Amino acid sequence: MRILFTGASSFTGHWFVHELVEAGHEVVAAFRGEGEYAGVRAMRARLVRELCEVRFGCRFGADDFLALAKAPFDVLCHHAAEVGNYRNPDFDPYRAAAANLHRLPEVLRALKDRGCGRLVLTGSLFEANEGAGSAPLRAFSPYGLSKTLTASAAEFYADREGFTFEKFVVPNPFGPYEEPRFTAYLMKTWLAAETARVQTPRYVRDNIPVSLLARAYAEFVGANPAPGAVRRRNPSFYPESQGAFAERVRREVATRLGLRCDLELGQQTAFPEPVVRINTDLLDPEALGFSEAQAWDEFVQYYRGMASV
Repeated sequence: MRILFTGASSFTGHWFVHELVEAGHEVVAAFRGEGEYAGVRAMRARLVRELCEVRFGCRFGADDFLALAKAPFDVLCHHAAEVGNYRNPDFDPYRAAAANLHRLPEVLRALKDRGCGRLVLTGSLFEANEGAGSAPLRAFSPYGLSKTLTASAAEFYADREGFTFEKFVVPNPFGPYEEPRFTAYLMKTWLAAETARVQTPRYVRDNIPVSLLARAYAEFVGANPAPGAVRRRNPSFYPESQGAFAERVRREVATRLGLRCDLELGQQTAFPEPVVRINTDLLDPEALGFSEAQAWDEFVQYYRGMASV
């Protein structure tokens, strides 16, 4: 298939493009920026440039994007979203949703005129009414609210324009080329021979190797749904407490590096976020041709290499 993909410089976006290309699809990646990235995002953008055709300065809904949408595509994979400072309680969900959906009806009509009839939207477990867990299933944050608004409006316009609406909900991915978040902190701490501390060990979350998530995404996009259908996928892999997950990472890393990888779990008493939020579609790694052991090997090798830079 020929796929128009947004958000390819993101952590998950780069991996999704990789697996789509591996599956034999032709991908055109539209980048909002002009290619002047820094840090790990620059690394991901370079890898995407090596995989597929890219268009820089092509923000969703802008004139250049509409011109690109007039080329023949089979699927629009809308993965990009306004994310900046997403943990800030003052994050503006309305501005973010408006940017995510900028001129969406025009984009869909341009694609439809050349035979495209599928919109695959990336959702988030931060959204309201996604996955399973502590009731009620409210949005985690203003960022989660922005994704909720984006999905609702995208489904509305997809239906109005006669598109198949397909939503792929991302849980908590981890792996090579990630932002400096939880597992990156664990690795940096252990490689420095220090004790890692988990402040929120009682939260139950759904962590998943990003390479497995990407294979599930490529399989989802590679399907041939009936026109006008609505499809959803909520992939799950390690639904467990953050304390249990940290211990899982510790075991896998200690075995491969021969380090102590000391771990200390805090006494969590505050729960400003939902205690439990997990996805519902447990993945079968064998069916996806995925090796869990190899994924851990690559995870450790990546961070070992980063520590030596």
